[in-house]
Amino acid sequence: MLAIHDQLLPYVAKLPERPASAVTLVVIHCTELPDLAMAREYGEKVLYESGTGASGHYYIDRDGAIYRYVPGTRVANHVRGHNPPSIGIELVNQGRYPHWFDSRRQSMTEPYSAAQIASLLALLAQLRKEYPNLRNIAGHEDLDTAHVPASDDPGREVPRKLDPGPLFPWSEVLAGSALTRIGTERESRGTPV
Repeated sequence: MLAIHDQLLPYVAKLPERPASAVTLVVIHCTELPDLAMAREYGEKVLYESGTGASGHYYIDRDGAIYRYVPGTRVANHVRGHNPPSIGIELVNQGRYPHWFDSRRQSMTEPYSAAQIASLLALLAQLRKEYPNLRNIAGHEDLDTAHVPASDDPGREVPRKLDPGPLFPWSEVLAGSALTRIGTERESRGTPV
């Protein structure tokens, strides 16, 4: 059995419930923060009138340890416009931290650890068993394609989300998960995913 450490967020009971059959999509994120502790701190912040915040369902630390912050039968706030049918998985990775929107610092240079990817594949296999309609996977960057003014030059725009980014091993994850990658921008351009 896969070792998952339950560390449910304080507001979980305020998140909408859903049946397991409603889950059709997994969205891969990276925390874009230096460590799991900071990701937890951010996830606990109440940001909405409902008394909830923004968080993935699962977090995978650099050593491969898996933490569940939100049960899959609750709708977490992790990706604009796609929360109701999806499960969010966050990989601890620095991403663009702390200059997320600086146009000069849009490279993501931290590779994902082998332990993280092995744990991700094991988690995806477990989720396929628990959620009978789970068929698709996407990166946060595939679904949230909005741009925002750059922090260093408001006349320039940068992607709001770039995760999981160019160093994420999509071919390995797709081959090992039997999930189909989808993405709004790719589909609209007619580019194969």
